[in-house]
This record gives sequence, C-alpha cells and structure tokens, in this order.
Amino acid sequence: MKYVVVTGGVMSGLGKGITAASIGRILINRGYHVTSVKIDPYLNIDAGLMNPAQHGEVFVLKDGGEADLDLGNYERFLDIELSSDHNLTTGKIYSSVISKERHGDYLGATVQIIPHITDEIKDRIKHAAESWVDKHGNHAEICIVEVGGTVGDIESMPFLEAVRQMHWEYGNGDFALVHVTLLPADNMGDLKTKPTQHSIKALRELGLEADIIVGRSSLSISEATKRKISAFCDVDAHAVISARTAPDIYLVPLELEKEGMAEVLLNLLHLEPRKPDNSWYSIVSREYKHRVIVAIITKYGVEDVYISIKEALKHAGRSIETEVVIKWLDAETYTKEDLADVDGILIPGGFGNRGIEGMISAIEYARENKKPLLGLCLGFQLCVIEFMRHVVGYKDATSEELGAGTHAIALLPEQEGVKDLGGTMRLGNYAVTLDPKSCLAGLYGSTEIVERHRHRYEVNPAYIDEIESKGLKFVGRNGRRMEALELGNHPYFVATQFHPEFRSRPSRPSAPFIGFVKACRDNQRK
Repeated sequence: MKYVVVTGGVMSGLGKGITAASIGRILINRGYHVTSVKIDPYLNIDAGLMNPAQHGEVFVLKDGGEADLDLGNYERFLDIELSSDHNLTTGKIYSSVISKERHGDYLGATVQIIPHITDEIKDRIKHAAESWVDKHGNHAEICIVEVGGTVGDIESMPFLEAVRQMHWEYGNGDFALVHVTLLPADNMGDLKTKPTQHSIKALRELGLEADIIVGRSSLSISEATKRKISAFCDVDAHAVISARTAPDIYLVPLELEKEGMAEVLLNLLHLEPRKPDNSWYSIVSREYKHRVIVAIITKYGVEDVYISIKEALKHAGRSIETEVVIKWLDAETYTKEDLADVDGILIPGGFGNRGIEGMISAIEYARENKKPLLGLCLGFQLCVIEFMRHVVGYKDATSEELGAGTHAIALLPEQEGVKDLGGTMRLGNYAVTLDPKSCLAGLYGSTEIVERHRHRYEVNPAYIDEIESKGLKFVGRNGRRMEALELGNHPYFVATQFHPEFRSRPSRPSAPFIGFVKACRDNQRK
C-alpha cells in the first residue's frame, strides 16, 4: 500500500478535498486502484448531528455512515463507494481508545496520546486502505489521506503526529506528502510566497516535510515564483504545482495534469508509468447545446448544504448536453413570480418546521402549472402532504414531525422510543422495487434498484389507498414503505424518499435527475 497524505496551510477552505480527489482521479487515469480517507479533527463522532448551515452537507455513505461532504467529492471523482471506516474523527478515535481502556485492552498501561491515540489513528487508516475492495474485486494500491483543518490547529496535532510516524514507517517510495497552501495576489498582481513559507515552517516544526506544494491562487504561478518557493521550502521546482481557480471542479485534475502532477507523484511513489486513460476528461468537458433554469427551494442559505444536488444536476445536464443554471429561492421569502420564469422546481431534503409552507406552495404551483418537479426525501413527504391537502381534501394534512393535524407522514415504527439522535435514522443503502410501468423504471432501466436513505418518517399506511385513488401513484416500494411517487398527466412530477444525488457520478448520472433535466428542457419547447 502506498499513501498520499494531503495537508493544508494558511487558511481553511482552500480546496484540499478537491485537490485530494483530483490526485486520486489522476492516479486512476494512470490505471491504479485508489481509495481515500478523510480525517476530520472535530470531537463529533460523525457529521450526522452537525448544523448543515455551518458545516455543509451531511454525505450519506452506503453503510449508513454520515460523513463530511468531502467524502462525496471522493466518490464522485474516483467513481467508487466508501464506508464509515473512511471518515475518521477525533470523536471516533478517542471513543475507541477509551472503550479499549475500560475493557482492559491496554493491560493497565497509562493511556496517552502517544502511542495509544496515534496508534489508533494509524491502525484505522491502514484498515480503511487495506480492506477496501472495488465493485470488480480489486484491492487498493494507493490510499489518499486528507487531513482536515489547517497545519498549526491544536485539534489536528495527534493526526499530524500519526502522519509523521507513518512517513518514517513506510519510507520513501511508499509515502508522499502534498501540502496545499495559499498564494495571495497583491494590488500589482504579484503572487506573494510568504504565507506559504510560514506554512511550510509550521509543517517542519511538526517533523513533516512536504514532497509536493500545491499553490492555490487566482493566477497561474510563474516559473520564477516556483523557483522561489523551491528555494525557501526545499521542494523541487517541478513539485511546486500551480492550482489556480478553475471554472469547474471537474477540470481541476486536468489542470494538475498540465502542471506535471502525475509525473511527480509516480516518481515519488516509485510507480511505473502506465498508458493514460483520459476518457473521464472527455465526459466532464462535454460542451452544452441547451440551457435550463431550475429553482431549488431552500431551507438553508448555504449552497454547500446542497452540494450533491448541485453536482447531480450538473452530471445529468452534461449527459444530455444541457447546462443547468440554479436559481436559489428561500422557502420563506420567494414569490410565485420567481417560479414563473424557471423551467423546473426541485424540493430538497431538510428537517424542522421552517420554510415548510413555502415548499408546499412551490409543489402546488408545479402540480397545477405542469412545471417539472423533483422532490427528494422531505420533498417527497411534502408532495404527499400537498396532494392530501389540495386534492384528497384533508386541509390539515401534515407530518408527525411538524405538529398536530392529519398525519399523512408518520414516524417509522422502528423510530418509536429512539432517544439518541446520532446515527439512528434509517440510513444508507436499501433496495427499492419499482413499478414496471413507471417513468422511474424506464429511466433506471430496471425495476430493482438500490439507493441511499436518511429519514425517520414515512407515508402513513392508513392513507395510501385513498391517495392513490385520486391519481398520485406510489411507484417505488420497500416492503410496506413507500419510496417513490409519480403523478400522471404531468411533464414530470417525481419524488423519492431516498437520496439519488448521493450515488450520482459524472460518468453515471442519477436516473431521476436525468429525467428531471430532460423534462425541463423538453418543456421549454411546448
């Protein structure tokens, strides 16, 4: 196993996750099998209970793990599936070590950061790397490890110490450290290297040496600036990689390729060059011939909360040569005039009462005006509530989550009495059986599918027959649970209890999203 560790300096939000994912894509394009691990130094066990408006999207993995949004970038860029083992947090590490201590596993030893915490970190990284197998049965040859936070943060210290130990344990040829740093431009347009120098100094104080420096900037790094960084930071000038801001994140691997990242990495890892496969680049750079505008009715004012939806729309659009422009509409403040000039409406997931009535009004507008609509999770439940209110006739229809009324949406039976909120929802992959005559079955090309879930509530079984008698059909089921719905005599009125966006890839766009974008495009012509 070979390891590529990605760290960040100067400030957060530079794009370590995209850099790590891009490195993985470059190595895959060279014919190597790659997996990845994300280290998050917060004390939470996972991201499940974190405020999405502060932390961004909670990405759901196949085994139900609730993880940092960078895991989504890894899956999309590398076209792989990861598990909870591939997201380490301080909470997971310390909880495990304390549990072992209570169990007596350390035989009375004084439990310390070194070696017990660092050994736990190394063991978990190694396990995640070596146990991973892709859908074809191939084991990973290379593991990309992203260390969250910024070098110098106190929270990251145990993880960086574990990385330092790994460097010496694995040695040259099996370990490479990539440091992502900021190169700000002054008023004259010159890139300043001082922040990078100080960042590398902080790295050295921890006993770590960068093998590759990725300089994030709005401009390309000149050869003279690369030589200056090389001289001050003891990195070969060829290993100073320019990573200026790209118009599309999927173009970042191509930009790093142009900078020679593949050659530098292969040399550091003592890997033989293999014939490049650049088919992925042709997919992500496909030109658009059409353009649609999609309104996303949001409960949260931060776009990163909906990053998988954004990317799934992009994947679907690119597959049918259609650019998707997103119009973000606040569920509490938008007007019907805002909906008039869009080609489709998307109702995403979420929790709580805020913005619910605005979302329901948008669903009603889409249904009555035959505007293509896609509902996801909460959006699925609200489609049921809207139909119950305005078609079936239950004016007080609502969800058990939202308060008193006729509960068209009820708590899942297995959620009764659940007190610990973390990791207890219906999470991860579940099978769904589709009606063979449904639009979704045609889009998937199958009646048996698997999709990821994250919810506590379901359609109340007491009202299913009454709802269907009025024309809203539940076309996807998992046992007694309703998983997908469609409305007839409409260009595209589809909603899913599951989250199809989590399994969407540039090379394998999500079926419900393809259907939605195509309906938005085709509806323009009518």
